[in-house]
Amino acid sequence: MAENNITLNIEPELKSRAAALFEELGLDLSTATRMFYKQALRCNGLPFDTTLDVPNAETLAAIEEVRQMRKNPSVGKAYTDVDEMMKDLLA
Repeated sequence: MAENNITLNIEPELKSRAAALFEELGLDLSTATRMFYKQALRCNGLPFDTTLDVPNAETLAAIEEVRQMRKNPSVGKAYTDVDEMMKDLLA
């Protein structure tokens, strides 16, 4: 079967890390990419779940706290010195 070349625009670090992972699995990038396409065809879609990250209750509360702090700077404490902040955190 004839093969075609494809060009993918991928960040160098991502490509390097993926290549290292695939090498540990005994694969090269071409084989891993081919496997992705075959699995996508087999699944008739992406071969993994695609979902949005939904923050948990603790994260939502932290986001709201930051919003309130931005509206009212007197809420919470701001730091201009990392050492001072670390002292308070470790206290």
